[in-house]
Amino acid sequence: MTAPRIGFLLWPSTKPLTLALAEEALSVAQRVHPEVVYEVAFLQAEEPAQGAWRLPGSSWTAGLEGYRKLFLLADEPPASVAPALATALKQVSRNGCCLGAVAAGVYPLAQLGLLDGYRASVHWRWQDDFAERFPKVIATSHLFDWDRDRLTACGGMAVMDMLLALLARDHGAELAGAVSEELVVERIREGGERQRIPLQNRLGSSHPKLTQAVLLMEANIEEPLTTDEIAQHVCVSRRQLERIFKQYLNRVPSQYYLELRLNKARQLLMQTSKSIIQIGLSCGFSSGPHFSSAYRNFFGATPREDRNQRRSNSPFELTSAPAERG
Repeated sequence: MTAPRIGFLLWPSTKPLTLALAEEALSVAQRVHPEVVYEVAFLQAEEPAQGAWRLPGSSWTAGLEGYRKLFLLADEPPASVAPALATALKQVSRNGCCLGAVAAGVYPLAQLGLLDGYRASVHWRWQDDFAERFPKVIATSHLFDWDRDRLTACGGMAVMDMLLALLARDHGAELAGAVSEELVVERIREGGERQRIPLQNRLGSSHPKLTQAVLLMEANIEEPLTTDEIAQHVCVSRRQLERIFKQYLNRVPSQYYLELRLNKARQLLMQTSKSIIQIGLSCGFSSGPHFSSAYRNFFGATPREDRNQRRSNSPFELTSAPAERG
């Protein structure tokens, strides 16, 4: 019986760790259960820049036919897909190949319309941009999604979770468990689990009142609460709330809240084509000048200047927005 062929199509931005996680899961599976056999191949989607780190694998141009599953790997959204590669990917999709993507590998699939109508896991860093650019794709914040013949993972350690799920479906949960034990994976995470780490881990503190207060702030970006309102909701005095923030985050609640809103605004600024005034209002700023002033004080540049600079350095283009004052 012919071994199932699994291909990994790599863009130059792919991190060695991403590739190593994918390879290790399949290698360990074949080591702990010799009857499990896959034919694994690594393919280059495009030539890396001169002098850049070169990932393993040969050019894809020898062909993409014959793969049972083909995963697109990238850790930054590729600017475009070469016409010949686009044609080849559409052809293998029509021929019944299960197409997958890891991290920014969802972008080429979405650009070709190969994720239209499918659920797809998108890394939280790109979700605003991806949802705006590809409204026909059901973008999720899951660790990974397996929707019919599409298998997508948000990146990072979720690559391992996705491949453990693949092993479980192909060969049973016992094999997936044996692989996770061999790799000292604490537990096999379900695809539907959310990407973001628990808030207390991000804050570096498990103080319940601090966690409650920050959750309130994150849920009320467009219409910010006052410090007194937050203190009332978490059942402490304003002074006590300020002491907690100062102790654990080294800033008062109002400053932390402002930084939270400004960082959200910057994310929208870089990942969507919304106007600067729209972004400012959606992040709780009462006017364009108020938003621009606060943004410049925190980031050292106006929203317009920051957007233009970031876009000039970006590997992909957003839909053009009208010229704005900022």
